Amino acid sequence: MKLLSVVIPCYNSQDYMRYCIESLLPGGEDVEILIVNDGSVDQTAEIADEYASKYPNMIRAIHQDNGGHGEAVNAGVRNASGLYFKVVDSDDWVDIRAYIKVLEALKELSVNEKIVDMVISNFVYEKEGVKYKKVMKYDNVLPEGVIFTWDDIKQFHKGQYILMHSVIYRTQMLIDCGLELPKHTFYVDNLYVYTPLEHVRKMFYVNVDLYRYLIGREDQSVQESIMIKRIDQQIKVNKLMIEQVNIDSIENPNLRNYMLRHLEIVTVVSAILLIRSGTAENLQKKRELRKYIKNKDIQLYHNLKYGIMGNLINLPGPAGRKISVGAYKISQRLVGFN
Repeated sequence: MKLLSVVIPCYNSQDYMRYCIESLLPGGEDVEILIVNDGSVDQTAEIADEYASKYPNMIRAIHQDNGGHGEAVNAGVRNASGLYFKVVDSDDWVDIRAYIKVLEALKELSVNEKIVDMVISNFVYEKEGVKYKKVMKYDNVLPEGVIFTWDDIKQFHKGQYILMHSVIYRTQMLIDCGLELPKHTFYVDNLYVYTPLEHVRKMFYVNVDLYRYLIGREDQSVQESIMIKRIDQQIKVNKLMIEQVNIDSIENPNLRNYMLRHLEIVTVVSAILLIRSGTAENLQKKRELRKYIKNKDIQLYHNLKYGIMGNLINLPGPAGRKISVGAYKISQRLVGFN
């Protein structure tokens, strides 16, 4: 069994996938790299096969019809042979020194038969054209160097969340919890990191800046203008997050509170994007989303109605919407996200 399986979802990734793959090679044969060519029409398939041929004991190329980012991750889970599993997008990369430290931690855990469900590390927003790099760190809330549970976690700060870039999951846990991301859907990374959390019992934190998350490229799906065009996809994922996890049934209060706050920020993003679009149709969708949440999750509805962020997104009239957007922009600058 490999120590770590890394899936690289690739769609028309010829211009940047090599840098991503090369950053993962120093892991050696403890690592399995699964390059999933998701129906690309450029040279992605040829590059994947080239690396698989050059590193047959380390890299596998998987070719499939286009199913979207979620289906590429699904293919990775189905084909993974590693004890642990990580997703690295083809335009992102890992810091080599941090990567080696994470692998050392995984190896020590496995050798001592101290298997955990989730390993967390820091990530860096690599925003194009910006010298200052925002680092998402967890050393102020997570114990270092020890196996811990949700009971040992301090309260996460506003703007501090566990994202896809932060996590390495135990592969079998992903299989056992039935993770299946929807096809042809954007923004499923929210589902990938969120839905397995209720099955996580034991965790380990490695305080290194492992994942380098590139943002700011004009054609990226997380660009605000593109997210507004694809707002129905964001709302779909938002609703699936509500439907797939019954927060009220989660017994651990730390986990329940964290998942509620994570869901709250995703919903705030949905609402702000609907406001930002400025169309009557999308403002109606915002009202419909609020009604949907009231019927599905009364605690989330309560937070959105009475919490600080909830109050901001529900200010009435054009003036209220301008204040909402202004507050959101300030949050963007403070947190550093796209």
